Amino acid sequence: MARTLTHQIPLRFKAPPIGLPDVASDERTEFNDIKGRSGTVVVFMCNHCPFVVHILDCLIEVARDYIPKGIGFVAISANDAVNYPDDHPDKMRELAIAKDFPFRYLYDEDQSVARAYDAACTPDFSVFDADDRCVYRGQFDASRPGNGIPVTGADLVGVIEQLLRGEQPSPYNQMPSMGCNIKWKSA
Repeated sequence: MARTLTHQIPLRFKAPPIGLPDVASDERTEFNDIKGRSGTVVVFMCNHCPFVVHILDCLIEVARDYIPKGIGFVAISANDAVNYPDDHPDKMRELAIAKDFPFRYLYDEDQSVARAYDAACTPDFSVFDADDRCVYRGQFDASRPGNGIPVTGADLVGVIEQLLRGEQPSPYNQMPSMGCNIKWKSA
């Protein structure tokens, strides 16, 4: 597994369009379909990455806690499903149903959405405020497979709590996420 960090890019960019199929329902999903009234979390993830597997149950809990409070959540996989069959939409659907995801799990087959979001790793988090401006690109928390730090979602939850209070998260206290690189298709 290649450890890759979230690209640190200037914040305040507008959320790029999504327009991808949800693997559980086959419904096309746009950003406005998942947008929360107080903010929106977009996470690039996949089924097989040990960094995602490590945080997934806590991520689901965080989403269940905050969706009713006005925070939108969506998960997107952009991995090459031909070379990484565990990330095929059929396997994504199985995982979403087995774990009862409270959010949509979208498949970015042509990888255009991942490129528009400048996603680099799984998991890769971007959080948008109520005006769809990116206010956070960072880690879920400091836990990684094998480092002994409990999975809490503290970094992401802190940003969400600030948005719910009407505050803008500091652009200076953002630690990049770390995970497996997105499995890009060869040109």
